[in-house]
Amino acid sequence: MSDSFSRTEILAATVKLSVLAAFTYVTLKFILGQLDPDSESESTYKNARKKAKAILERLGLSNEKHLKSLNQHELMIAKGLIDPRDITTTWDHIAGLDNVLQELRETVILPIQKKELFADSHLTRAPKGVLLYGPPGCGKTMIAKAIAREAGCNFINLDMSCLTDKWYGESQKLACAVFTLAVKLQPCIVFIDEIDSFLRNRSSFDHEATAMIKAQFMSLWDGLTTDPSCTVIVMGTTNRPQDLDRAILRRMPASFHIEMPNAVQRQQILDIILKTEPIANDVNLHRLAEITDGFSGSDLRELCRSASVYRLKDFMNNSQKEKANTSNESEDEFHDALRPITMEDLSTACLKLRNSKDFCGAEYSRQEVSWNRV
Repeated sequence: MSDSFSRTEILAATVKLSVLAAFTYVTLKFILGQLDPDSESESTYKNARKKAKAILERLGLSNEKHLKSLNQHELMIAKGLIDPRDITTTWDHIAGLDNVLQELRETVILPIQKKELFADSHLTRAPKGVLLYGPPGCGKTMIAKAIAREAGCNFINLDMSCLTDKWYGESQKLACAVFTLAVKLQPCIVFIDEIDSFLRNRSSFDHEATAMIKAQFMSLWDGLTTDPSCTVIVMGTTNRPQDLDRAILRRMPASFHIEMPNAVQRQQILDIILKTEPIANDVNLHRLAEITDGFSGSDLRELCRSASVYRLKDFMNNSQKEKANTSNESEDEFHDALRPITMEDLSTACLKLRNSKDFCGAEYSRQEVSWNRV
């Protein structure tokens, strides 16, 4: 009896130890998997590959051979690829910058579209760098998108967070991947919004990793000129060109100052914004352009948006008053009852925008000197 009891206890203890060992193994494996940096990298790589494959499929480059030619770092950068056919911004959306747009067509777009005409020339080629600088909200990013669409280039919207990695040396590989990927997808535009946040003036106070990324980026950028047939353009926008490193400015020979719009340009911008909106007969765009001195293009769009909200408020107030007499209003009646935007709405929105933002156009005027020195 005691022998039988002992065997039962031994069996039970063995089962408990087996369960405990299995539980401990699974727990340790899970903890070590969470602590293993390679597991996170592998997961990130798989997600990047999946997203890059979907983008390349839209570009007609999804064949397995082309996908295999991209390494792990290039796939991470490929997440920022944009099909030029998906860009909705065109020249028609940009008003008041005819001279700048014409110069961009001649300097950037034509050498890309008619590359064979300039095959025997080392001078008439697309620049390796284009800088759009000026006050914020004046259409610099819109111009970059319109250029990519007009030229039919692949467009890499480079997110600076993609170039940072916690492991030493990985950031330099990612910087290298930007250019190797762009060369494989050429003609290609590498777009860096607010480029001064990444390639600002170098100093002895820079972190070692940051300094190495900048050096790597500029070294590879210069290397694009070694291949005459390479059509890769680095395009950047900034409202602080004075903060850019001089070496970066040298690599961006095509610089375009996007100024604050004058009265004529503001009227053209307002005309584009309100073209598809219902406006009353009393709306005077010429007068509105005069009273919006110092407003940027984005300010004018916000002004029109705020003015459009006033008619919604009036409709809601009127509908609440009539709710007791009418019911079950159809959607068609909602649209019929919505009044057009009036000049009073626009004037009120203009005053509100000035007061809320404490707007001061002179601030931008004081920066003209530094902008013109670039």
